[in-house]
Order: sequence, then structure tokens, then C-alpha cells
Amino acid sequence: MVKPAIGRKTNKNPPIFSHEFVIQNHADIVSCVVMVFLVGLMVQTTSPVASLFISLHHNVSGVEPTRESPKGEPFLYEAGWKDGCAVFFYSLVCVVMHAILQEYFLDKISKKFHLSKSRLSALNESGQLVVFHLVTLLWGGDAILREGFAFNISQLWDGYPNHPMSFLLKLWWIVQAAYWIHTLPELYFQRIKKDEWTGRTGQAIVAFTFVALAYGFKFQRVGVALIVLHSLAEFVAHSYRLNIILRGEREDVFEKFVSLINGAVFVFVRLCSLVLGVLTFYFGLAGVAPLMLRVAALSLLVSFQVYLMFNFISETMKQRQESRQLALSRPKKEKKEKPKKEKVKKVPVEDSDLPEVDQNTNKTLRQRQAAAAAKAK
Repeated sequence: MVKPAIGRKTNKNPPIFSHEFVIQNHADIVSCVVMVFLVGLMVQTTSPVASLFISLHHNVSGVEPTRESPKGEPFLYEAGWKDGCAVFFYSLVCVVMHAILQEYFLDKISKKFHLSKSRLSALNESGQLVVFHLVTLLWGGDAILREGFAFNISQLWDGYPNHPMSFLLKLWWIVQAAYWIHTLPELYFQRIKKDEWTGRTGQAIVAFTFVALAYGFKFQRVGVALIVLHSLAEFVAHSYRLNIILRGEREDVFEKFVSLINGAVFVFVRLCSLVLGVLTFYFGLAGVAPLMLRVAALSLLVSFQVYLMFNFISETMKQRQESRQLALSRPKKEKKEKPKKEKVKKVPVEDSDLPEVDQNTNKTLRQRQAAAAAKAK
């Protein structure tokens, strides 16, 4: 029997289908599942099933997406049950994109700055959310400009409930729902601590519920405007958080400027969301949508904005109180007086320590001084 060499690891890889194996290779496993759907789309037998997950359905433009669209008439879609299949597929895509961003960007940043475990967890969370909210902001803002909602706000409620969506707008809603679903298995894949599960799970559930309600009750137009506004505030907030994580809690001019921008954007977004909600649900949809639906939607929106504002004010007050206590606890630097240099008296050098010639010279000088003193008397 041959013994393994000393110091050589015999089991470098964890057992297949073990928890450690799934965590380490979850991106590759999910990528293989995604490839199965893509290959199935190319085979004629499995194409109808694969297209149910990959393609967008519930076309109401009167033209099949596989055919050539008439000039100036884009494809229009509405919400339907088949969108659940698309949400499942694109949640798998989000898992793969999450792993790519984590491995090629966030892990390299964490190695460069040598962060602690708590700061590393905050970096991973805010780093992912900064990218997601930036994509949401740019993509949703482009959809708002293309649809003309920004220049004609009455389009947010005109024609309700017949609000067909363009291809890009419907795909935007699918990706929104898919992203928040994918964050739940990521808690397991990223080895998030159990004490952080409650907060992150609650955030994902609330976000997905808002997306599902707005999409299901055909509030897609006002919903995209509200989510874009919210993403603006979240992007600035997580950018500010990343600045604190990487630069440290140093109170300088740049830190105060970024904090001021974060607070101003947060308050601006909350006010705009409330005004937009009142205009849409109280005035715009009056007599069109059921009263109970309007009251429930407006109450939910106002409650959420008040909750966010209350948390922001509480957190700001807490941070200021902690900074004051920290400043008071620091001892004031007292100027230390430099010790005065004491004048060192020169010790007379004894004659015995001098050479013989100098000893004779000193004796002669002393004799002359004594003689001069005697004459003076």
C-alpha cells in the first residue's frame, strides 16, 4: 500500500452534491441549466417548452413576434400567467451575473483593501445593489423617455386599465421580479450569516411584492416611475455606504458633501413619490379604477414612504449622537512643555589630569596671581 506524501492534500475538492460543492460551483451549475434552455430553443421538438421560459408572451399588438412587424408598429404586451416562467428563467440569469460581479470585481476590491468580515459583508451587499439600481435607473429612465411619460404625466393614468407595454418595458418588469427572487438563494450561496437573513429576506419580499402588485393590477406606468425614483435614492445611498466602507469613517469635506447629497436626494425622492402617488391614485384614476383599489394602493405607498423617512431620520439622529459621544470621549491633546535644558557646570579639571607642561604653566600662573594679590594689600 502506497502512503500519500507528507503535507500533500488528498481531498482537494469537496464531495459531489455536498453543500460545499454546491456553494463553490453554484454559478457553473446554474449556467448549465441556462444552457439547457437555450439549446432546447434550437431543437424543434423542445422549442415550444423552452420558448415558454425565454420569450415574452401575451402579445396584444396583433402581430406574432416571430414575424416581421409593420413599420412604425412595435410589439405590445400585457401581463399574464406565462410571465411566471420567464421570471424563473431570468432569475437563473441573475444568479450567474451575480457570481460574475462577485468574482471579478468585488472579491478583488476586498483583497486590495483587506476588510474585516462585517465590512466585507456590507461591501458585497452594497456592491451588488449599486449595480442593480444603476441598471434599473438607466433602463427604466430610458423606457420613461421612450414612452413619453416624463413630458406628458397624464399618460400614467389615461386609458387605464388598457396599458400595453413595449418589449423593453415588459422585459424590465420581468428582470425586476427575477432579481429579487434570486436574492433568496444567494443568502445560501454567499454564506450570509443567519442574523442578517431577516433583514435581507424582508427587503427582498417587500420589493418583490411591490413589483408583483404593480404589475398584476396594471399599474405598470406609474410603477416604473416610482421604482426609478426609488432606485435613484438607493443608488446614492449605497454609493455613500461604499464610500464609508472603503475610505473609513473620516470626517472631511468630501465626506460631509456626499452625506449632504445623500440626504437631499432621499428627501427629494420621497416627496416626488408622494406627489406622484396622490396625482395618480387620487386624481388621475378617479372614476376609472375601483375606489377600494385606489385607496389601498395610495395607503400602501404613503405608509411605505413614511416608514422610509422615519428610518432615515432615526438613523441620522443615531449617527450624529454616536459621533458626538465619540468626540467627547476623545481626550484633548495638551501641549507638552519642553523641559528646559539645565546648564551643566563645567567641572574644573584637576592638574593631575593635565600633561606635565600644562601643570607647570598652571603653577606659574597661580604664583603670579598670589604675588599680585599680596602687593595690592
